[in-house]
Amino acid sequence: MSPEPSSETSSSSGLGMNLANMLDVLGCFGIGLRALALCTCLLLEAAACSRSSQKGLTLAGSTSVQPFAEKWADAYHAKHPDTPIHVQGGGSTAGVQAAISGAAQIGMSSRALTPEETSRVTGIAVARDGIAIVVHPTLPANDLVLEQLRAIYAGEIKTWRQLGGRDVPITLITREEGSGTRAAFEALVMDGRRIAASALVQDSTGAVRQMVASDPAAIGYVSIGLVDASVKALRLRGVEATEANIDAGKYPLVRPFLFVVPSQPLALVDDFIAWITGPEGRELTRREGLLPPGA
Repeated sequence: MSPEPSSETSSSSGLGMNLANMLDVLGCFGIGLRALALCTCLLLEAAACSRSSQKGLTLAGSTSVQPFAEKWADAYHAKHPDTPIHVQGGGSTAGVQAAISGAAQIGMSSRALTPEETSRVTGIAVARDGIAIVVHPTLPANDLVLEQLRAIYAGEIKTWRQLGGRDVPITLITREEGSGTRAAFEALVMDGRRIAASALVQDSTGAVRQMVASDPAAIGYVSIGLVDASVKALRLRGVEATEANIDAGKYPLVRPFLFVVPSQPLALVDDFIAWITGPEGRELTRREGLLPPGA
């Protein structure tokens, strides 16, 4: 049955107000067109959904969190078939903005929130993840120290020969500005140094992995949970990037996976997060290669 005109008018008006608010928020934060496009699409989708059903959740943000959020959503939906959950990427910063603007009920972030962001929304840890440094499987290198990794990404070490390998230029692969994975890498590795302008920028963790897998001289960084046979994870000071070493506090590159919500989230949001951080969700989190929060 078609919605009554008064309801549709109210929804359209609300959408316009939300979009205006979103533009103000994005302007304050200096977010680019990519975040704007994501939030606009989410607002349009949310408006359409609100006219047909009040049920369901939309999650948006970090492409590192996204594949795991999809697993959590599928498992939760299997127990609650009347609750559709839509998961979209876009990057951590775009996800935070989507939560602030109301374009998504849950934003996903793979970096800590800024003080300005925490004054508007709350970050809830749903998992912990390590950042793996990955190279092509045929590359002879197996181990680095943080100082070497920093020098590589600062552009000071330019060839693998400088590290005892072949005399070929290092292909630097990095994530885009606004990526939570990049922000975490900069905070944990770069110590205030800038990533070299020569680095090739990719807009998702999957794209970084694919680029490294296709280039015998490449180096990149991805979520440990997304390392597969197409790439090789390097040891850092002899410590392998494994769940056990993260849990033991031995592996240095660890960051939280956050769900970002308003100060008074929907009851459904609370229930979904409680399931993820409860026994069933924690078991699934470990099975997918992450660690539960506070484990």
